[in-house]
Amino acid sequence: MKEIIQHHKLVELNYKVLDEKTGQVLSTVEFPISYVHGADQVLATQVTAQLEGRAEGEIIEVPIDGNTIYGPRDEGLVFTDHIENVPEEFREIGTKILMENEKGEPREFIVTRMDDKTLTVDGNNPLCGRDLIFKLEILKVREATEQEIEAGTKVVNGPDIDLGSDKIVPI
Repeated sequence: MKEIIQHHKLVELNYKVLDEKTGQVLSTVEFPISYVHGADQVLATQVTAQLEGRAEGEIIEVPIDGNTIYGPRDEGLVFTDHIENVPEEFREIGTKILMENEKGEPREFIVTRMDDKTLTVDGNNPLCGRDLIFKLEILKVREATEQEIEAGTKVVNGPDIDLGSDKIVPI
C-alpha cells in the first residue's frame, strides 16, 4: 500500500513551474527536493495544501497566481544605466548581480536588457506577475525520522566538513 502525504511524512518530489498562458517551462528543479510535510515550508503553502492526501507516483498540477507567492511586480526595482558604468563581467543578459540596499539587505538583480549604450537590471522575481502552474511528480513518501522532523528535510549522514572562520567569503 502506498504511503499518503500527511503530517510528518518525508516527501521527495520533482517539479516544474510553467507559464499558464503559454505552457513554457519557466523553472525546473535539477534534483529531487525533499521536505517533511507540516514541518518545513520549502514550498508555497498553496502547493503543500494540494499535496496533502496524495500518494507516491502521482503527478499533480497546481495553478498559482505568481503575485501571491512572489509579490506584485515593482517597477522601482528596474534600473537602466549607461553601459560604460557597468563592469564588463556583468554585461551579459541573464547575469545575476547581488546588491545591497542602504540597510545592508541583499537582493538579487538580473540583467534583462542590453544594447550598445545601456544595460537594464531587474530586481523582481522573474515569476512575479504571472499565472503559473506548478507541476509536481511525487517520487517517494515515507515516515520521517525524528531527526528529519527536527531538520524539516531528509538528513543525509556524511563527512563533517570544518570550514573554519577564515574560509568564509563575504558577499
